[in-house]
Amino acid sequence: MKVRKALITAAGRNQRTLPLQALIDRDGVEKPVLRIILDQVLEARIEEVCLVVCPGDEAAYGKAAGEQAGRLQFVPQAESLGYAHAVYCARDFVDGEPFLHLVGDHIYVSPDGGSSARPLIETAEAEACAVSAVQPTRETELAHYGAVGGQRVPGRADLYRIETVIEKPTPTEAERQLIVPGLRAGFYLCFFGMHVLTPAVMEILGEQLASGAAATLSGALAELARRQQYLALHTESRRYDLGVRYGLLTAQVALALAGRDRSDVLAQLLELVATRGLEASAS
Repeated sequence: MKVRKALITAAGRNQRTLPLQALIDRDGVEKPVLRIILDQVLEARIEEVCLVVCPGDEAAYGKAAGEQAGRLQFVPQAESLGYAHAVYCARDFVDGEPFLHLVGDHIYVSPDGGSSARPLIETAEAEACAVSAVQPTRETELAHYGAVGGQRVPGRADLYRIETVIEKPTPTEAERQLIVPGLRAGFYLCFFGMHVLTPAVMEILGEQLASGAAATLSGALAELARRQQYLALHTESRRYDLGVRYGLLTAQVALALAGRDRSDVLAQLLELVATRGLEASAS
């Protein structure tokens, strides 16, 4: 199994402009978010990248991609029919191959400075199956993520065989269906926002959409786990959602603290905090 393709969704109404925002990357160079994401994807040896966008956004995204624009294929989502539909729009691009999938409004930062996608791809190729990145997450945060349940793969502390997938479960649902042996009490494995998926996912999404039922990616992944081996890899990387309040600011700080200017940024942050503290004490 060889993963050559990546699919990035960026057609959401509240998502579409975020990949065009500029941040200072870890190398100290200002880049659009899209370019930062593309650099990580291509560092993981991806050869072709598809971007699902709102019609008319192609030119802006091509400009943001810079010298990497030639590697992009654009697929417009003509109607705003949701996330699962956006993924399905790229079925012709996938064309029966496994693919890396991530979203365009998140920044991913690896602790070793490399690509967060590379370990995921390497695991998927070695195991010849779909693999989703996950992180142990407190039950108080379950309302924000899809979560999985299953068993640890023998001999691996970071790999799990997925048996159940639930989108934004309640703590009660999680306690009943998503307990994973070995995790701390009150913690569950939640999606990190990065997956290597097999073409069976497109088939399942097509079945969901054709049936008239509400199609969801989590629902398709739950069905995938019933049809074939599907694994979860614990990642040490961090994700930063640009769409939340102060999301761009938080992502910028994270990139700066992981980059070459870390010492200077830390010094400036400490000076700012100290100054504000003195001002608060004096008032």
